[in-house]
Amino acid sequence: MNTFTSWEDVPIFDGEDAEAAFWFENRPQLRLMEQAMAAGTEYADSVTVTLRMDPRMLARIKRLARNRFLNYQSMIKQWLSERMEQELKDRK
Repeated sequence: MNTFTSWEDVPIFDGEDAEAAFWFENRPQLRLMEQAMAAGTEYADSVTVTLRMDPRMLARIKRLARNRFLNYQSMIKQWLSERMEQELKDRK
């Protein structure tokens, strides 16, 4: 089993089979996993981004988020994450 020391060593996979093969042969170093777990509780890796949008669009987004009992910024991040994953899947 190979051990990697940086998340940059994990490639972008062409599909689930390639990803499964990678994880079958590789694992992260324990220190890397501990850092990832600790980082999950902090916002040290967060970056502030400013978006300009139509006030009516923002009001609609906030209303949608409220109906889902979410913070509107968290909902936007979730949407972006889901779309990014879809784009990466569509690339193959």
